[in-house]
Amino acid sequence: MEATSGVEEEPKLRHVEKDVLIPKIMREKAKELCSEKVQAFTKCCQDSGILMVVKCREENAALKECLTAHYTNPAFYEECKADYLKQREAFRATGIRPNQKEQRVPTIVF
Repeated sequence: MEATSGVEEEPKLRHVEKDVLIPKIMREKAKELCSEKVQAFTKCCQDSGILMVVKCREENAALKECLTAHYTNPAFYEECKADYLKQREAFRATGIRPNQKEQRVPTIVF
């Protein structure tokens, strides 16, 4: 048996967790944090119609810059990873996914 040094081991993450699930949380959180730029880009696209590719370049660049700043931030990744690990632990304890908690049971009307 090996003696542990008292330092808690880093939880093991599967490939899909590192490359799919945690980045999904990052995208959702970054979209919330950049909500002003998302709204500005959305409004510009709605107002411009087909010409949005040309007319909304500034809004698109600002949105990309904001999102990229979050995606490349190691502290933001660690924060999202911690959130994912909490969700995973809660699922393992209860068997209920976080998005299932919010769903209502459909009401049957006779």
